[in-house]
Amino acid sequence: MNGTINNGDVAFMVITTVLVFFMTPGLAFFYGGLVERKNALTMMMYTFVAIGIVTVMWVLGGFSMVFGDDAAGFIGNPMHYFMLNNVDFTINPNYGSKIPFLMFFMYQLMFAIITAPLMTGAFANRMTLGGWIKVLILWMILIYFPVAHWVWGKGFLSQWGFVDYAGGTVIHVAAGFSALASVFYFGKRAFISKSGPGNTVWMAIGASILLFGWFGFNSGGALSGGETAAIAFTNTGIAGGFAATIWMFLAYMRDKKFSMVEFMTGAVAGLATITPCSGYVTPQGAVIVGIFAPCICFLCLTLSKKMRWDDALGVWGVHGMGGLTGTILIGVLAAEEVNGVSADGRQLLVQTGGALLVAVYAFVLTYLILKISNAAGSIHVPAEVQEKGLDKTYTTETVE
Repeated sequence: MNGTINNGDVAFMVITTVLVFFMTPGLAFFYGGLVERKNALTMMMYTFVAIGIVTVMWVLGGFSMVFGDDAAGFIGNPMHYFMLNNVDFTINPNYGSKIPFLMFFMYQLMFAIITAPLMTGAFANRMTLGGWIKVLILWMILIYFPVAHWVWGKGFLSQWGFVDYAGGTVIHVAAGFSALASVFYFGKRAFISKSGPGNTVWMAIGASILLFGWFGFNSGGALSGGETAAIAFTNTGIAGGFAATIWMFLAYMRDKKFSMVEFMTGAVAGLATITPCSGYVTPQGAVIVGIFAPCICFLCLTLSKKMRWDDALGVWGVHGMGGLTGTILIGVLAAEEVNGVSADGRQLLVQTGGALLVAVYAFVLTYLILKISNAAGSIHVPAEVQEKGLDKTYTTETVE
């Protein structure tokens, strides 16, 4: 055994792992509440089905492709940790010096589960459940596993000095720009409700769970309950609070009314933006992130609407551009005393280049994955099904 397991750190990681997992049903309620009632269960199933499929993939080589022995900086050896080979209750010093490697396996699994479902809000009502399963499997193999390896598995981006504390690029940029590709691929919905969200209470409950879980999402990146976890935890709350407040007033200036949906959207934008830099900036830096995030993401959502991109739930503007902004801001705001990374010209260049590379890679590959999946059997929801509701066609239950 390398090092000594610290039971307090194990307990901390169990809690943060559960918090990250809890975000997955939170996302399902968030998205399920935002779409029409007749599509709510299908929308939620997009997220829930990932729990099972990604877990199977993670055990059968996915974890190994991310954290296994590096192959030319691009991907890990898929057989290195296949079926949890060499993953046990001992310590792997490369991935947590005080916790069992099994604990790291489970924590990272929760990140893998929630990433792809983030993009589903962009193509709401337009992809069949069977089509989503095909896309999910290909997307994890061709996009998530390689990108996570580049950044967290000692791949070429990490070798350049690129950092991403809790997934601004690996999760939010990858999912957000994949979402944009899906918008261009599917085009506009055949039927768009004018009555707004189907269930604002569901949306608020789901968003609240996301906000709650995000504290574990970011602070768990420290892999121990120490100073870095404390500052990531603090930065998460500060950025989310500032962003939600500023977004609420930006929306009020536009609509002349207050909106629960807008307030929660602003909070999510702030949290997506602070995610990559939560463990590298001071609380004062988190304030700056919390100010920049709503301004940039709100502007991007306004732009997408003006361009008539049918990003149904604003995934690109909130997650894609939020993650991109936060990743780049590491090169501007990182403080060496926080976690050893300094803001300077080189770091800014590396952060910008790495984030843009992932954005382009995710966009192009996702578009190809959608075309390939459709060639193996249509993934499009027919116009008549969109009008009567997806739940009646694709699920055995409906929301009355």
